Amino acid sequence: MDGSNFLGLVEIVKKLRKECPWDREQTNESIKAATIEEAYEVVDAIDGRNYDELKRELGDLLLHVIFHSVIAEESRKFGLDEVIDSIKDKLIRRHPHVFGKTEVSGAEEVKKNWEAIKLSEGRKSFLEGIPKELPSLQRAFRIQDKASKAGFDWERKEDVWKKVIEEIQEMQNAEERVREGERVRERVREGERGRERMLEEEIGDVFFALVNYCRFLKINPENALRLTNNKFIRRFNYIEKKIAESGRELKDSNLEEMDRFWNESKTVLNDGE
Repeated sequence: MDGSNFLGLVEIVKKLRKECPWDREQTNESIKAATIEEAYEVVDAIDGRNYDELKRELGDLLLHVIFHSVIAEESRKFGLDEVIDSIKDKLIRRHPHVFGKTEVSGAEEVKKNWEAIKLSEGRKSFLEGIPKELPSLQRAFRIQDKASKAGFDWERKEDVWKKVIEEIQEMQNAEERVREGERVRERVREGERGRERMLEEEIGDVFFALVNYCRFLKINPENALRLTNNKFIRRFNYIEKKIAESGRELKDSNLEEMDRFWNESKTVLNDGE
């Protein structure tokens, strides 16, 4: 890689900050949502195995790294050189098996050492550093993964599955209590809110237990659900297409017909079950 290529991009961003009215108005705060969006567009390109698109999306993400750094540099908070130095130092410090004399048995020990090094850097908890803005499934996965590295974990996959079943039963019991309250027409507002909150928490416990089971299967639940979401969209689009081919709209169809097209889409789209 030619370093001048990277520096040329930095100069373009700096020029835009001076001469483009829109770029000049932006702050780290104003572009943070767009930064998150760009990261997800990278993920979309990876999922679609579209490497031309991935190349472009990685460029957009790199632009955001530079843009944030240039904005910070203008107010003398930090500069791009400091961003690069920071990640270089971190990579060297957290890979003593590469840049030092530490020996490791494999990837799992590398991950455990990584977390231990984080604590030695001043963190007070194994769970520190998990972004609050992460999607909840991914955040649950990271929380459980970090806790496991501290030795707080299930020993057997079968026990995790028993916990999933237990949480589902507790959720069903909570739902029944809510329905029972509706049947006897209880109108004590605090009581109603308490039952609804209880049900919400029990549903959260089910998700948390399922995430744990996914971890034991070595499956990232965020990735799994994203793939299922995309599969649902493909199949539903097939339903819309088939109904439109008959000159009708979805409101002119019924569940029986839509279900038939849904099952047909599995074969046509080769989407499996």
